[in-house]
Amino acid sequence: PVEPVKKTVFLEDLAPEEAAKMVEPSGLINLGNTCYLNSVAQCLRVIPHLRDGLKNYSPSASSGGNQQQTQVHALLLKSLLSTFDTLDRSPAAISPNNLVMSTKMAFPQMAQTGPQGQPMQQDAEEFYSSIMGAAATEMRGDNVMRAAFHGEKCGAEELNGATNVIDAVFGLKMEETLTCDELSTAATAGDGGDKDAMDTTESNALVEPPVTTYDLHRKLVCNIQGGSDASSQVNITHLAEGIQLSLTGKLEKYSDALGRNAQWTRSQKIARLPPYMVVQFGRFYWKATPDSQDHAGVKCKVMKPVSFQGVLDTYEFCSDKVKKVLKVSRDKAAAEEEDRVAKKLRGEDDDDKKEGAAAMEAETTGDDEEDAALQAALAMSIAPETEPQGPVGPGLPADFQGLYELFAVVTHKGRDADGGHYMGWVKADNSDSRKADDKKREKIADTDEDNDDWFVFDDDEVSPCKTEDILKLKGGGDWHMSYLNFYRAKK
Repeated sequence: PVEPVKKTVFLEDLAPEEAAKMVEPSGLINLGNTCYLNSVAQCLRVIPHLRDGLKNYSPSASSGGNQQQTQVHALLLKSLLSTFDTLDRSPAAISPNNLVMSTKMAFPQMAQTGPQGQPMQQDAEEFYSSIMGAAATEMRGDNVMRAAFHGEKCGAEELNGATNVIDAVFGLKMEETLTCDELSTAATAGDGGDKDAMDTTESNALVEPPVTTYDLHRKLVCNIQGGSDASSQVNITHLAEGIQLSLTGKLEKYSDALGRNAQWTRSQKIARLPPYMVVQFGRFYWKATPDSQDHAGVKCKVMKPVSFQGVLDTYEFCSDKVKKVLKVSRDKAAAEEEDRVAKKLRGEDDDDKKEGAAAMEAETTGDDEEDAALQAALAMSIAPETEPQGPVGPGLPADFQGLYELFAVVTHKGRDADGGHYMGWVKADNSDSRKADDKKREKIADTDEDNDDWFVFDDDEVSPCKTEDILKLKGGGDWHMSYLNFYRAKK
């Protein structure tokens, strides 16, 4: 028999690192109610900016003042990176023992045990926020910042106040404006009212301008119950509605003009966009129990469905300054799409050109004139907006339109807020399919949504799934429902 040209290699004969590349991603073993940690770790694992920053992080470069805290945080971050690297090299599930121990050392509240000594379930969002806070404290300095963005623009203008890797990669600079309701209401209502009262109101309005401040957030919140103030009863059915509602609200604040406390309206807008964005669904809330013996209250879960898509458009959440920059790319993309559709309607595709080359050649003059007129009109429509604009955030593409694609989800299953089960859902590497023609990509039935490949991480068990399965995680029953959505800037 003839010896085969290419020798057959069996999976069992490969080194573990090579075998890991040939099989599905590896899971994390549950060490006793550690699904909250496993699910978040699987989502953070696929963020290259975070991993590159961790690889170049050195505790000695930390600007923290508490040496003991620095050592504990350093152990936590090294354990996180080690877990990521071990997952990459292992074809089978691994134990996150070091990560679990370092987490409990850094955050003692996560080391709580039940009556029988068993580890208690923790909140996945609390773990995410805690580990992001620890990393933000430690991962500072030019070297680690440059490593995290590996050559991408991350100067002072792009960073816009971000001083560490976490705030640069995940942070949103929020512009908050407070306006006094009583003054604005009195100023607008009063046709035919008392003239002296109107004059007083107008003068008060002049000395009580809106109060604008800036703050840093590491996630957006989708308010499910209906607003950031308890009195709101708005019905939320979609992610964008919940985010928009969480950015507004009412509060009581002292008014210098009135000389007393008054009702104010709070409105927040995004003044700097990150390359990665996390959205938390407000699934859990604290309910007072005045009739109970201990009056301690109880943690409850909101089960209602809140739908979302594979792409999140943040344009309406942004400040006017950021909108102006995004509008340039959005208008250009809209003009190009309009041009493409117009050509398609005229039958200007490759097949028509091949079949009717002679006929079309006879009409070249008329078509050229029409194309020239169309191009001139498009150029005029976007000309005023093509002047150079400032960056809207670090590491974002030059033609960024404010669109983010969903790439990971942490879900919670169960009606018990202090129990239940967390799982991670992570988008597979679709780099090849992204380059393919949209016509060849699988679509979800009756939609334009790409039905890409995903993996669901149920601790050590990993299974393939599709985008259509992810969009069913909207809630409304006893099935898994999204709790943390991870997005990345769409290129």
